[in-house]
Amino acid sequence: MQGVKGWSIKGIHVPDVEREQLRCLFRRRNELSKELRKIKTQIKMQLLYLGIETLKELDKPHWSHKFRDWLRSLCFDYKTMYYCLQTRLESFDFVDKQKREVSTKLRAYCRKHYKKDYYLLRSVPGIGAIVACGILCELGDLRRFKNFKQLASYVGLIPSIRQSGDNLITSGLTPRANWIMRSYLVEATWQALRFDPVMQEYYRSHQGKDVKRILVKVARKLLSCIHAIIRTETPYQIGVVS
Repeated sequence: MQGVKGWSIKGIHVPDVEREQLRCLFRRRNELSKELRKIKTQIKMQLLYLGIETLKELDKPHWSHKFRDWLRSLCFDYKTMYYCLQTRLESFDFVDKQKREVSTKLRAYCRKHYKKDYYLLRSVPGIGAIVACGILCELGDLRRFKNFKQLASYVGLIPSIRQSGDNLITSGLTPRANWIMRSYLVEATWQALRFDPVMQEYYRSHQGKDVKRILVKVARKLLSCIHAIIRTETPYQIGVVS
């Protein structure tokens, strides 16, 4: 397509209606996750303000029923504080239930309608059910990317480049990114490092450098593996160098 003064204008990818609405469901789950973290922080801050320490053996990232029962059993000098905490816990239970229901619907839809790609993604260490759904919802069909550089650029796992005179300066990651998937992939990288010896070796080969930079490098390698298994339609094999 020819634009003004002979410049070539390239079109952008527009998801179909089905994929766009599926993305809405995934982003709704992300909103609920943020709301849960917010409620947890509010409860902990209020207890800290009152001088009450939470039980460290029960206070995990995922609040168990035992921990929530302990919170409900707390006694206060006045009923007003009891009512305040109970309403916060009721909000937590409501949002937690919604998140679970949305997660179940999301996984079920992806397994049914994108079965092949879903299970290909699940074969990669570190890619759990929700991350796999996120890739399908946010990135769409990875085959549409002509090469890995395009995919890495879309996700945001490339350096930020600016020009000063004749010099090109790189600094950190590009601000142009799919923020949700970049965050999910970095988290998935920690899990991949636990189970995949290839990723472990790649991480160790960069030791001595800035930890955050190394993690981004491993996340980029993980994304490269994801792109390769989708394009070749071959499940990932742990320990096999790609």
